[in-house]
Amino acid sequence: MQPAFEPPPTRPGLLINDPIESVRFALYTPDQSPICPTNPEEFHFPVDAAVEFETKKIEIPRLTGVYVRTQDGDLTASYSVTDDETTVSAGAYNLELNTAPMKLYLAVESGVCIEKRDQSVVLDFDERIPVRVGARSFHEQPAGTITVTDDIEDSMRAISLFGSALKTTSPERSFPTLRGHPPLIERGDEFSAPDGIERPETGVELVVPRERAAVYTATPLAYYLGAEVVPGESPHLAASGFEQSLASSDSFGNTVANTLQQVFFLDCLVRTEGYYRVDLHERQQVEPLVDLDFAALYDASLAERLAAYLSVPFETLEPHLPDWHLTTDVVPTADNAESLPFVANDLSLVRCPPNPTTRTVRSQPKPLTEFYRADFVRSTGDTASVNDIVQPDPSNSVEHAWIGDGYPLGSNKTTVKSCRRRIEGTAPDDSNIEIHVVCNDERMKEEGVVNEFYGFRDLLEFDVDISYDLTTDELAELFARPLDFVHYIGHVDDQGMQCSDGYLDVRTLDVVRTKAFLLNACRSYEQGMALVEKGSRGGVVTLSEIANVSATKVGRALARLLNIGFSLRTGLEIAKNEILTGYRYITVGDGGLALVQCESGCPMHLRVKRESGDSFEVDIMVYPSQTRRIGALFRPHLNDEDTQYLNSGVLDSWVVSEAELDEYLNCGVLPVTFENELYWSDEITAADLR
Repeated sequence: MQPAFEPPPTRPGLLINDPIESVRFALYTPDQSPICPTNPEEFHFPVDAAVEFETKKIEIPRLTGVYVRTQDGDLTASYSVTDDETTVSAGAYNLELNTAPMKLYLAVESGVCIEKRDQSVVLDFDERIPVRVGARSFHEQPAGTITVTDDIEDSMRAISLFGSALKTTSPERSFPTLRGHPPLIERGDEFSAPDGIERPETGVELVVPRERAAVYTATPLAYYLGAEVVPGESPHLAASGFEQSLASSDSFGNTVANTLQQVFFLDCLVRTEGYYRVDLHERQQVEPLVDLDFAALYDASLAERLAAYLSVPFETLEPHLPDWHLTTDVVPTADNAESLPFVANDLSLVRCPPNPTTRTVRSQPKPLTEFYRADFVRSTGDTASVNDIVQPDPSNSVEHAWIGDGYPLGSNKTTVKSCRRRIEGTAPDDSNIEIHVVCNDERMKEEGVVNEFYGFRDLLEFDVDISYDLTTDELAELFARPLDFVHYIGHVDDQGMQCSDGYLDVRTLDVVRTKAFLLNACRSYEQGMALVEKGSRGGVVTLSEIANVSATKVGRALARLLNIGFSLRTGLEIAKNEILTGYRYITVGDGGLALVQCESGCPMHLRVKRESGDSFEVDIMVYPSQTRRIGALFRPHLNDEDTQYLNSGVLDSWVVSEAELDEYLNCGVLPVTFENELYWSDEITAADLR
């Protein structure tokens, strides 16, 4: 499946549709020109498909930076939305747009004036000229499947081949689009790997103990370095005479995690000497602290860069590292080896906990006037015994996932099946996003208004339906449809999901085609997990009784967050902060799934505090997405700064005036936290926060 091109439905121009990621992007022109296919091989950077049309002017309906390069890829100029305009004289150029939901390049032969107009950027050419547009999906497919036995050395051989997916071993591999998906792993009777899957010639060796936990923990580092994983009693990195011990007074897992973060981070800084010479905030902070020649390191060998990077004490870099986006606990069993390609692709930090221990989830005391989304009391007192719930250790990353038995408190319970569905997705029958809200309890109709929160997006068409009091047959038929999202409001108990004529036990269904879901009901985790096992990619469930008022708050917040591009996991992380019992909600399956692409590329969350006078302190938190994974650049566009940031966690703090805050709030729909309350940027002004 390749990007497709057609005229936009309401204005002249070009609409680019990526059917793999279900995202769209438009370029507008003064009049409609015929759109003709052209050769994608003519672009310097790789594209999947390309077209040509004629125009004098192009309007990009988004504030975006633009890189202007020669046809050979050399950077000639760059435009930032903080600039009034940027002009280049007549020549042959490739224009790269920064914030499109796919890689997008425009090839032109003309002078170009780039300028900002309200919430758009305009490209003005010398005259009416042919413009070639090339697009490449962010989606990446594994190159094949490696078969391993349960011998741990087979897993080491397989992980050694993960680096075959890297598109470069230069510092640019820190860009997500230059890190391909590692080959898959399946278990079998003997080791085998497809022809053509070969480790890059990095010369890097990663020595780890012959223990499953150690090997799994080292997987993302091995992938990123293109390293060969070999057994040895003393864990270390080695490359062309360079050697770095991975044994320390700290745990092996922490040492590996710190090494991955350090190498990745310094690659991000050094790559600013290459194709993308941006003003990077993190480089500004770190460069005065370290004795590193960034320009020389860009051209150095991988071994030389590793030696230089790891000569810097981790404590020097730690305050300036981006908040790492994800930590995954992988219970070190043989069958969980099949999850490692997905963990590596996410560039998650990995921990290997011992066999999980269960715990008890306590229900909050029930006031006589409170209404819960459960029709019966399971036990006396206020304790609800849940045998399969586990308590993961806290992590310092923004998000957390769990691969293994049990349901993790406050985390994402994922499975190999749901990970595989991430890459097995097919193009939808049409371009609409189909959402169905089900309210099966008259007393919960207040949450039913969430259907109004879905669907307000430019360039995306939503079909949002709501049903009340469905029967078991009707709800089963709904889950059998290829819907994008089902938002269920009602009751769940040991018998299943309550309907008007009884209970539907999802475990009895033959197949589920609904992509994602929210089961906003008490103790919905078993029914939600059954949906994932039967075919869904992921969803949000609860681990215990949930008060109706609390459930309504979470349901409304999550609906709005999913609508603006947050994933299930990140959306829930913000939504559940609405209530004190938010830890009782978890994601199951692929928590990184998003219904739509965020318009700014990465979802944003503002945290606002009052300062003296009419000023405010604003923290901007950014979350990597599946189309813009960790390592992408992000420009916050606050205070007209041209500085860019790495796209994970809290970027920085800014002190802004009331007028500046209002201007930022008007840029789009964003969640805003003020004094521990969640607001929405399209519903408040700075004056409301005084």
